[in-house]
Amino acid sequence: MTRSARRTRRTLQVAGAGAAALLALSACSSSGDSSTKADSSASASSSAKLSGTVTVFAAASLKESFTTLGEEFEEEHPGTKVTFSFGGSDSLAASITGGAPADVFASASPKTMAIVTDAGDASGTPATFVRNQLEIATLPGNPDQVSSLDDLTKSGLKVVLCDKEVPCGAAAQKALDAGKLKLTPVSYEQDVKSALTKVELKEADAAVVYQTDVKAAGGKVEGVEFPESANAINDYPIVRLKDTKNAEAAKAFIALVRSAEGQKVLTEAGFLKP
Repeated sequence: MTRSARRTRRTLQVAGAGAAALLALSACSSSGDSSTKADSSASASSSAKLSGTVTVFAAASLKESFTTLGEEFEEEHPGTKVTFSFGGSDSLAASITGGAPADVFASASPKTMAIVTDAGDASGTPATFVRNQLEIATLPGNPDQVSSLDDLTKSGLKVVLCDKEVPCGAAAQKALDAGKLKLTPVSYEQDVKSALTKVELKEADAAVVYQTDVKAAGGKVEGVEFPESANAINDYPIVRLKDTKNAEAAKAFIALVRSAEGQKVLTEAGFLKP
């Protein structure tokens, strides 16, 4: 073989080896990109998966509907748990500003929500998700023939109201003021469920509560509508709390409450659309 032929052969061998090396590097690079994309996709999927506990502080009147939504949330997000603390909105707000651990607050009035927002304990702006209207709850069959708010002022009739600091109590006072009526109840209760229970246990003849509570009680009480209630409809705001330990799950629960599915549960319970 001539020297020129040997040189040409050697050049072809080097070129072939270089091409093979480039192909190998390209394959590794492609494999690495694919692996990176897969890892990124898995990471995104993992971050989207919710888990852990969501603690919700909510007005007592939301008990039935929020319990249903909590169960739906847990079914939609396996590995999550929704725990509730129901009560008077003013007491719940005071607990939150006092440091009680919670992720979401749903109040029965903007005034009680303001206790939390003014203290800087909310994350973002509260959103109104439903409204609620008052109704008179009487004993089954309405034996005292209560047909108006004015009838509650009758002598001898035992009437219960929510405390004036509680949204249902403040709304009742607005309605009474609209009708220019004065009423002295036998007791002021700390939340709407306590007021309703007094009637259910026949410890009171009537109570001014929300129409949602009358509906939830079924045949245990009878509801009486009154026109003055139109002057005292409460907006219900909801917000994620600043010190939440489970921000993503908290946002997801609020999203459920505000979704078409959540609104269906709430309106079926007797709440008004926002």
